[in-house]
This record gives sequence, structure tokens and C-alpha cells, in this order.
Amino acid sequence: MYKSIFLPIDLNQESSWKDVIPTAVKLAEGSNAELHVMTVVPDYGMAVVGSFFPTDYAENASLETEKLLANFVAEHFSDGTSVKAHVRHGSIYKEIIQSADENGCDLIVMASHRPETKDYLLGPNAARVVRHAKQSVFVVRN
Repeated sequence: MYKSIFLPIDLNQESSWKDVIPTAVKLAEGSNAELHVMTVVPDYGMAVVGSFFPTDYAENASLETEKLLANFVAEHFSDGTSVKAHVRHGSIYKEIIQSADENGCDLIVMASHRPETKDYLLGPNAARVVRHAKQSVFVVRN
């Protein structure tokens, strides 16, 4: 049914992966699909904020996050599941959409928390991905 499934997670937010990993694995194994697990190192937002960080901050953060993600994948996925790990840097929802496209994924599986008042004003990443992704998006509610 699916050839390649995309699973964006936040390594610092258990709610972004705890309930969604079993769903993504079940879908991947049931379709004999490859699973792409990705996390994003957020950008600064405004250039003036970036000026307060060391020039090599983004590169060092990405390298450290790659190590953390590799350990996470080894700990949370069995050897029977085909998993590729990806780390991106930038705007979270944009990186999810772009990486899913670049990796030829035909499904995005992600977690979404119950909306709070601030989410109605700013729009959570899951809602943005659902609105803009070319792929089908399976949202697992926490």
C-alpha cells in the first residue's frame, strides 16, 4: 500500500513520538515500506537572534542531533523495520514537507496534541503539514 513512510518527531517531546511510533511501524511493516524518521533543529526565527549565537552553532547542533537521533532509532525500532534517520535545520513544518518530498514518501505519520488557544492563532505544525503536504497525512492524537 505504501512504499515510503515519513515520521517527523521532536526528540525533546515524548508526546511527538510515544503514541505515533507503533502506528508508523505497523503501517510500514504491513506495507513492507521504508520508514524515514526525521527531527528538525529549529532556526533562529529572526536574523537578529542568530547574531547572538556562535557562527558554527547550526552545524554543531545538527551534528549532535544526528548522534541523538541515531541512538533514538536504535533504542525505539527493531532490526526488522527498515529505518532511515534524517536531521534537518530550519522551519519545522517546511522541513517536514520538503524532506518528505525529497525522500519520495507517500505517507506522513505524525502526532498532534489537543489544540490550545495559542494554536488557533499561530497554527500548529501538524495543521500546516496537513494543509500543505502533497502526501496523505495520518495524524495520531495524543
